[in-house]
Amino acid sequence: MDMSLLSTCKEALALLFNLDAELWSIIGVSFRVSIMAILLSAIPAILVGFLLAIIDFPGRWVLIAVFNALMSVPTVVIGLTLYLLLSRNGPFGELHLLFSQPAMVIGQILLCFPILVCMSHAAFQGIDRRAWETARTLGAHCGRAAITLACEARFALLAAMLAGFSRIISEVGCSMMVGGNILGYSRNIPTAIALETSKGEFAQGIALGLVLLLLALVLNFALASVRGKGQLV
Repeated sequence: MDMSLLSTCKEALALLFNLDAELWSIIGVSFRVSIMAILLSAIPAILVGFLLAIIDFPGRWVLIAVFNALMSVPTVVIGLTLYLLLSRNGPFGELHLLFSQPAMVIGQILLCFPILVCMSHAAFQGIDRRAWETARTLGAHCGRAAITLACEARFALLAAMLAGFSRIISEVGCSMMVGGNILGYSRNIPTAIALETSKGEFAQGIALGLVLLLLALVLNFALASVRGKGQLV
């Protein structure tokens, strides 16, 4: 191995284990923004997925097709759209949200919402519809019956949340455009990796890359575990 690469890797590990303040601040921003985004979008998205799976209404399949299409929209396109909406001359410019953590949260909600809706829809469709009909026949109100179905689909819904979190924790385009990549405030792991690599500061980029790689492994293991439990139930 090239000695310069080896020394860079050693420096990256030192940054991690010596609890470098700047590095861990970046990691903290990533987790804070992404956890907030997934928590704010989970219940509304699951509710939409439930309605699309259980309730028959005109245009239902059009909505399902739209949400499926939205899952593949590039993050930079969502970032550009949100930037235009939040910029000074945009319709929401007076809110002064551009280049802030709330703007990053909104962007990540837009990214993970279609994933949560589609996976929740699939989860509820996988449940025997008679469970809903039986609950309603026994006198359970709509809310109680919906909670019963959600409990039946709990592993699939948890898998949806993990998949959504995996999508947003590693995205770079939207966060870069609406967050501004401000050190100590809106610089997260992916945007920091892009910036440090462009500057030739590979140690911090490698350190953050290791964190992202470890997180990806943990999330994928958790996702596989949850799906396995769901199949056993």
